[in-house]
Amino acid sequence: GEREVAENKIFAHPLPFNVIPHIDTFQENGYTKEEMKVTWETRKICGLADDFPISCTAVRIPTIRAHSEVIVIETEEPVDIEKARQALADAPGVKLVDNPEKLEYPMPMTATGQYDVEVGRLRKNIAFGDNSLELFVCGDQLLRGAALNAVIVAEVMNENGSLSSQETVAA
Repeated sequence: GEREVAENKIFAHPLPFNVIPHIDTFQENGYTKEEMKVTWETRKICGLADDFPISCTAVRIPTIRAHSEVIVIETEEPVDIEKARQALADAPGVKLVDNPEKLEYPMPMTATGQYDVEVGRLRKNIAFGDNSLELFVCGDQLLRGAALNAVIVAEVMNENGSLSSQETVAA
């Protein structure tokens, strides 16, 4: 039973050697508050409409400090996996780790301590076929979390003049 693994005083169930599909409180729609926050933040960061369909399941896993996600994207047009792989390899802040034949893929253990987010396991999703992309990502939430992303956005805005006052721009 659970008590044989570890006594639990913090979470609903023991965390060692376990995965708990429950972070924060459950909402009326069956999702947890954490899952809804991921949905809302993704829409906001990507500039998507409030009704853009996004779904996730958040699980608590016993890692030191890395978050992991499986991302499934359904597209209007067929996806060229090689072009997607190259786009991710060229993207700033992304480290492509996608060589399953050599057992190389993103993992919390290897993402911890890195500023870049590891991305791999690129493939078409069998539920959506050619018009899809599925990938796995891991990132150190202390190094590549909201604070660093805010700094990066501010730096880009400063470089492109978005932070200049209207008076300065007009002058």
